[in-house]
Amino acid sequence: MNADKTESTPKVTAAKKISDTAKSVNKPANTPATSTVPKTTTKKKSNPKADKKLKASTKALALKEKALAKTANKQAKKVPKIKVVRDSFTMPKNEHMEISKIKDASKKAGLAVKKSEVLRAGLKALSALDMEQTKAILAGLDKVRTGRPKKG
Repeated sequence: MNADKTESTPKVTAAKKISDTAKSVNKPANTPATSTVPKTTTKKKSNPKADKKLKASTKALALKEKALAKTANKQAKKVPKIKVVRDSFTMPKNEHMEISKIKDASKKAGLAVKKSEVLRAGLKALSALDMEQTKAILAGLDKVRTGRPKKG
């Protein structure tokens, strides 16, 4: 029966007794309702590890956004590079002079062009024609021996 009595009564722990006495000791007996001692504001303590992680994640996010912006700009500006081929060919002197005449006329019109650009423009014009017109133009060309001409 003694065991039943101890279970029904609330137990007071030693820590509770100490905290109650500490509260009563810390309270001055004759203090007014308003305290003259200035209250100190307590700042919320920040976790340095959490702050570092937040800064690192913010910085990483900013870098990722910057990288995405760069790749978007590169993709927008990126024009696929066309592989260039160097070649040599043989042609009659009078047709070679035509290239110079076209270059001079273009220069007078305010457009400086290179010899290769003149040839490429001729290729575009020729490829825009239908096959019958292309055959007629190619048949009108003089046949030229291939290879380098002899010096002399």
